[in-house]
Amino acid sequence: MQGETEMVLPASRARFVFSARSDVGHERKINEDSFMAQAPVFLVADGMGGHAHGDVASQTVARVFEEHIARDAPSTPERILDAIHSSNDAVRDLSAVDDYGTAVSGTTLAGVAFVDAGDDVGFHWMAFNIGDSRVYTWDGRTLTQLSVDHSAVQEMVDAGLISTEEAEHHPERNVITRAIGADESVDADVWLLPASGRSAFLVCSDGLTKELGTSEIARLLATYDGTAEAGRSPVDVLVDAALARGGHDNVTVVYIESVLSDAGQGENGGSTEDRSAGMHEHLDDAGPRGEGGGRDRSK
Repeated sequence: MQGETEMVLPASRARFVFSARSDVGHERKINEDSFMAQAPVFLVADGMGGHAHGDVASQTVARVFEEHIARDAPSTPERILDAIHSSNDAVRDLSAVDDYGTAVSGTTLAGVAFVDAGDDVGFHWMAFNIGDSRVYTWDGRTLTQLSVDHSAVQEMVDAGLISTEEAEHHPERNVITRAIGADESVDADVWLLPASGRSAFLVCSDGLTKELGTSEIARLLATYDGTAEAGRSPVDVLVDAALARGGHDNVTVVYIESVLSDAGQGENGGSTEDRSAGMHEHLDDAGPRGEGGGRDRSK
């Protein structure tokens, strides 16, 4: 899917252009990934493979966010956190009280939301993550992982026990240490990034990152020009590349570009009628924002 929307804010406008796609891949029978791509929230949820109701768990997260967050208007950090905690409760309700291990429903969650953080703080992008789905920032040249994987291998990397390269092939790479639905309370990593000028984000399930490295993803984004095929979006380029590499897992990608400009002004200072409608541009004003006992989610 592809979409575009605009919000009229006090003294400014926010324009969002986005695309999203999910594919079951070549080896799975069920797509346990779900996504939400509707301003102000863009998220990916990856149901835990091998666990009960993985597809329903991820769908439940998307449903709860749709119920909690008003469309086409800035949200607030408090509402996003409430949606996360309510999602955890709803996913836990899918499991019986005596379920354990792979019988417990669960899902990852990663995304970004456009929020009003208050009079003294202003508009921000709020990124959030639970599990090993990822949030990246993109400045037209550099792709930077903002989220940190909640996984057994990431803990080994942080402890200096294995390298990042070794982690990509480690036998425990599917073991995650946090998930929606795993415990009574959920602890999400959250970042607030000032929303000014231009920003771009990539949110994806590990079905993409298990097939393509960060440098490969960046190269595909950088070479995408939006004109090779009518209706073809950046997520089509990335998902197709992951499928061509093997498509061993469900693959879900959401890509968002935003421009915050003065009310009545286009993204380059002209009238709104003069704005370029292109999906992908070099975003010179948006630089990288960050660096980039478990549950086995393999099937």
